[in-house]
Amino acid sequence: MAPARQTRPAKPRVVVTRRLPSPVEARLAELFDTGFPAGDTPMSPADLRAAIGDCDVLVPTIVDRIDADAIAAAGERLGLIANFGNGVDHIALKAARARGIVVTNTPGVLTDDAADMAMALILAVPRRLVEGERLAQSGEWRGWSPCSMLGHRISGRTLGILGMGRIGRAVARRARGFGLSIRYHNRRRLPIVIEQELGATYEPSLAALLAASDIFSIHCPLTPETDGLIDAGALALLGAHGHLINIARGEIVDEAALADALDGGVIAGAGLDVFDREPAIDARLLHRDDVLLLPHMASATHEAREAQGARVIANIRSWADGHPCPDQVLEGWA
Repeated sequence: MAPARQTRPAKPRVVVTRRLPSPVEARLAELFDTGFPAGDTPMSPADLRAAIGDCDVLVPTIVDRIDADAIAAAGERLGLIANFGNGVDHIALKAARARGIVVTNTPGVLTDDAADMAMALILAVPRRLVEGERLAQSGEWRGWSPCSMLGHRISGRTLGILGMGRIGRAVARRARGFGLSIRYHNRRRLPIVIEQELGATYEPSLAALLAASDIFSIHCPLTPETDGLIDAGALALLGAHGHLINIARGEIVDEAALADALDGGVIAGAGLDVFDREPAIDARLLHRDDVLLLPHMASATHEAREAQGARVIANIRSWADGHPCPDQVLEGWA
């Protein structure tokens, strides 16, 4: 049984690990005893542990590794980790639960923005938009030619989606409007009525889905099972006609294997918004015409960030009032 928490303060001490949009910071400062970092760089492990030990509520982001050792250093004061983001693979959930610390996230508010970005990559990579933009900017373009900058039509092609949660389903809805045939692999098959709405066909075999896909888009969470899931063998199944899209988590794709596959013509191209060791990127992926790289910006809209902040604040207020948090991450979350 988790230990009982101390009485919750009326105005809890909240520590935020990164700078947030000004309206979010202003509301946090108004409602709580809130500390913000001086700059907008990730906290060192030492600074993070110091912050954890000096607050009732921690508001971390994806770049903050809240491991079991950090949880152990928290003491009895910390009662809530109100994550600014949906994914919580950077938080030691079991260790937090064992200490009676509630963990919350911000589900749903990023869905449309992330799906829009995935769709942008799905359109841009097969049509060689990054290569075309570079040519137009270079000053070396010599005008239109029937055989210049030939890409691939996406209408009539097969989009394979790995992970049919909120974002995966939103991508499927968008892709259907562009005439793509939708197939998907998921831990659990969707209800038939949702498959019919999305025009999506379930594929129980990931290998079969990869082999059937012209474009393969990743929308699953990072778990021990998905870490490194898209390796050299998976990329070989995708094949020379296939394009890989990843806006989920960089660790899901073996980045070295991806670079090898591109160098060897094993796959046709890739669109990536996330990387294995951010902000570092495998040098072989840089400055390529067959790869479009983005700086982890799929959810980067004013609307999404302010909505995330509102969810964080709602969770903190519920916790401080002694009520269940609306976005508590429950056991079994993945």
